[in-house]
Amino acid sequence: MGEARLLLELAGEAALLLWGLHMVQSGVQRAFGSRLRQALGVALGGLGRAFLAGLGVTAALQSSTATALMVGSFAASGAVALAPALAAMLGANLGTALIVQLLSFDATAAFPALVLIGVLAFRRGRRARTRDLGRVSIGLGLMLLALHELVGSMAPVEASPTLRMLLTAVADQPLPNLLLAAVIAWAAHSSIAGLLFVAGLAGSGVVGPEAALAMVLGANLGSALNPLLEAGGDREDRARLRVPVGNLLNRLAGCGIGLLLLPWATGWLQALDPAPARLVANAHVAFNLATGLLALPLVPGLAALLRRLLPERDAAADPGAPRYLDEAALTTPSVALANAAREVLRIADQLEAMLRGSAAAFRGQDREAARAIIRMDDVVDRLHRAVHGYLARIPRETLGDEESRRLDEIQAFAIALEHAADVVERDLVRHAAKRLRRGLALGPDSVREIEALHTTLLEQLRLAIAVFMMEDAEAARRLVRGKEGLRAAEREAARRLAEAGALPMAEGGASGLLLDAVRDLRRVGAHLAAVAHPLLERRGELLPSRLAGDSALLEEEDPA
Repeated sequence: MGEARLLLELAGEAALLLWGLHMVQSGVQRAFGSRLRQALGVALGGLGRAFLAGLGVTAALQSSTATALMVGSFAASGAVALAPALAAMLGANLGTALIVQLLSFDATAAFPALVLIGVLAFRRGRRARTRDLGRVSIGLGLMLLALHELVGSMAPVEASPTLRMLLTAVADQPLPNLLLAAVIAWAAHSSIAGLLFVAGLAGSGVVGPEAALAMVLGANLGSALNPLLEAGGDREDRARLRVPVGNLLNRLAGCGIGLLLLPWATGWLQALDPAPARLVANAHVAFNLATGLLALPLVPGLAALLRRLLPERDAAADPGAPRYLDEAALTTPSVALANAAREVLRIADQLEAMLRGSAAAFRGQDREAARAIIRMDDVVDRLHRAVHGYLARIPRETLGDEESRRLDEIQAFAIALEHAADVVERDLVRHAAKRLRRGLALGPDSVREIEALHTTLLEQLRLAIAVFMMEDAEAARRLVRGKEGLRAAEREAARRLAEAGALPMAEGGASGLLLDAVRDLRRVGAHLAAVAHPLLERRGELLPSRLAGDSALLEEEDPA
């Protein structure tokens, strides 16, 4: 009964430690997740900067797995080269070692103050970021409390014949110790938790110095399995496995070298600091610092090998299949939102192709152009459904204010693009097809006008993307003004049709085709301009129906 109670206490204290880690990570992600991801993306330009960026982000998030998901999404999408991504993972591994180094010092007295400060900030804070930082403080306090209780609970282990016999049986066998720690770190989804558990075992005298160092190697190996398993959801997209596989290979090589040097390394580290907890922490830092320094010059060669072993999938095989909606990233909101944004840009690419095809359908005699646009609209619909389904699976409670706003923006832009594509496919292409069936001929001026309006819409689409990706205020203003220009073109086409007394197209007249096309193109422009409204409203530059300060637009009447 006593042994069962001891195991229950250890499991509960380990769970408290993991929950504290989760609170710290979620608090940092809510408060700074988007900024951390942007900073990481900017820094992934060179091997040295990428190494330091991976270290810094992991120190903030207290999770190399979360950093691996961010870096993996960058590399899989082609946003950064593979070599800097692998270098960032080397830095991330060292970041976890520095966290363990800090936690190895006795800071038990700080946990009541951290919890108190955190609760006050969480309950009293008026800003979301203040509450998120309160969550971080509570998490740190819970981690220190869990460590204090864990050390106390480990003391009776020496008196437990069963547990002591089990650990003693493998005490002089490095490989079983390594595998045991690897399983613990893998199951905990955290090398930090695994290493702190090893430190507890070493501090209570249950395992000797050499066995403890072998378990340090195992904890590093086990934590490298989590990013690999979480990134392996799509078997066809093997390229997204490159970063976690490269990280695992680095860890395997480091563990192999570490096992060979284990007797000498134990002596060196004991000479540095014989205290068991400090021995484990120092061994963790030494392992990751050594593997980082040794592997960094070899990263370009490893990247080339991984590109050959894990090639890109054929992007043209199914254009309607999502490429960036990584299910494993749903637990890291900033990564999941960035993935969804990249998928929405694919919808924008399809809309651009549809607009070019629409212009070709009006000026030519090829019926296949209309059929191609219909196929592209099917791709848009599939991507649109995939993006919305993916966003719906992101837990809203894990999002900060900034991330919630970004999710709404992604959803709104995806809807606007899908509606615009529907107008092109259902109306514009229908008019072009009807012209071909009836043998109607447009005059040179009408052809040039429709061509110019398509060109204008392509520019509007590029502006909408700039607003969506970069919150470009000037692009937002130009979008709204462009919408008004399309309204003016529609009025002018209606005026010319009325003056000419021509039949509308529905009654067989070719002259009415221009008005119908202009009207539909104006509707496409209205959907694109919608992306500018939230940004301009936040900046106080948008009146209920017009841009503030634009007297020319304010004086203009809106017939609609």
